[in-house]
Amino acid sequence: MVGRFAPSPSGRLHFGSLVAAVASYCDARANDGKWLVRIEDIDGSRTIDGAAEDILRTLEAFGMYWDGDVVWQSQRAEYYQNTIDDFLNRDLAFYCGCTRRDLEAQSTYPGTCRFGLPKGKEARSVRFKTPNEELNWEDLVRGPQLSKAGSETDFIIKRADGYYAYHLAVVLDDAEAGVTRIVRGEDLLDSTPAHLHLQKVLGFDRPEYAHVPLVLNKEGTKLSKANKASPVEIHDAPAQIALALEFLKQPAVTIDDPEKMLAEAVANWSL
Repeated sequence: MVGRFAPSPSGRLHFGSLVAAVASYCDARANDGKWLVRIEDIDGSRTIDGAAEDILRTLEAFGMYWDGDVVWQSQRAEYYQNTIDDFLNRDLAFYCGCTRRDLEAQSTYPGTCRFGLPKGKEARSVRFKTPNEELNWEDLVRGPQLSKAGSETDFIIKRADGYYAYHLAVVLDDAEAGVTRIVRGEDLLDSTPAHLHLQKVLGFDRPEYAHVPLVLNKEGTKLSKANKASPVEIHDAPAQIALALEFLKQPAVTIDDPEKMLAEAVANWSL
């Protein structure tokens, strides 16, 4: 059993991210597994200086200690590019010249550049040729899942600005780290088919998935750094952990010490 937590350093750790961290940590430890941490700083345009270090300090202060070294996506560009080159050589991906404006009326990519760049278009991004096949999988929280053949788009794996896309990076990183169970927020449930398609063409084992409920703000939208969610503070760790466990519908803990609280949560954990 290998689990992981993979925050993006676009700001400090807020309560929504804490819930994901607690869920992945407790699930890994409850299964006598490893818990890894990866900093998803692949998008330099969203990275805030010092945010990653602050997140790591906060995790430690909250009693969540990871196994092995922290992985930084920004140091793995060569691996991502080599995979893209291989996909292009194997006709598993294609160059796309479409802009957002070109596609704003489309719900899925219409295949404009799938079989070659139309006259007058220049390559901007790289897209994966999503297979036209049905996918079935079991989510450990949400139950049976189905993605119908032809319902998934040809998604971007390298952006027009040169940054490598989330879908590709996360699949490569999880596989190389040997991650066997991915516990994350349910906002990423819709990303799972893309990840399953990539895993299949790359010959990777399929990990288990568990998508936990999202923390919402007063407006009913996801609590996030983009919505200026307040960060969790180290001095408030016991109260924040208790709230996170309550949100995850876990048994209440009464100890006022982060490490002991998590140890008790691990002993009584269930997804």
